[in-house]
Amino acid sequence: MLRYVGVLVLGLTGSWLAIPDPVSPDPNGARPIASADTLFIEDMTWMEIRDAMKAGKDTVIVATGGIEQNGPYLVTGKHNVVLRGTTEAIARKLGNALIAPIVPFVPEGDIDPPTVHMRYPGTVSLTEQTFRNLLTEICASFRAHGFKHVVLIGDSGGNQEGMKDVAEAFHREGQQDGCRVHYIAEYYDFQSVADWLESQGIRQQPEGLHDDFGMTAMMMAVDPSSVRTNQRIAAGNFRINGVELAPAQRTIEWGRRIIDFRATATVKAIRAARQHEAP
Repeated sequence: MLRYVGVLVLGLTGSWLAIPDPVSPDPNGARPIASADTLFIEDMTWMEIRDAMKAGKDTVIVATGGIEQNGPYLVTGKHNVVLRGTTEAIARKLGNALIAPIVPFVPEGDIDPPTVHMRYPGTVSLTEQTFRNLLTEICASFRAHGFKHVVLIGDSGGNQEGMKDVAEAFHREGQQDGCRVHYIAEYYDFQSVADWLESQGIRQQPEGLHDDFGMTAMMMAVDPSSVRTNQRIAAGNFRINGVELAPAQRTIEWGRRIIDFRATATVKAIRAARQHEAP
């Protein structure tokens, strides 16, 4: 039997029509098919998420990226592309985590008059308060579903303070509901990545393009078209900061190594945070 919502809508004939609610499935019903091999919540059915949680996936990774100008070669969703690689690596290393939809909209500068990245077409910016409100409600949603840990990581510098403050606000509320929100600053430690790359023989001369070898390599490991690989090869311009990117497969392998390097450091920090805040 259909249930009806409390709001009535005036139809074209002037009469009021009741709008039926969607049929609600049994929340404890058996899943009729095998689950897909993915940790990304947006690519899972609600039954797959429910069963993954029952099997021990008590942590959700909430990652923030951005839509901004990234020089002449990288797509505006640079940080979101990188996060598709790093979040999966982190979740698989943790073994008990799922990945929330990546948050693509973050503070990128004032909208009117435009400042920072907003001076370039395609950028999408939020106010700091809107960003924090968005994160707060995302975290609250996962807390309501029963996740025990919500992990906040950000791939852009402008995201860090907002994520830190949101996590601290949840802490001030108290943690008696059994859900902890963790801000993991160690994820955004590009200096350690740069130092590691230099120790491996990758030495760069910055060109001021909001781009570097590490970022390009990680993006190529996820999607080579996101750095316009074919177009740059055709133009004879397949390099960044004085570092050659050819052959492409070698740079892709570097990208995978960088993703693993960042994931290892992040997982270590997440486990330390969980242990520190254990009841």
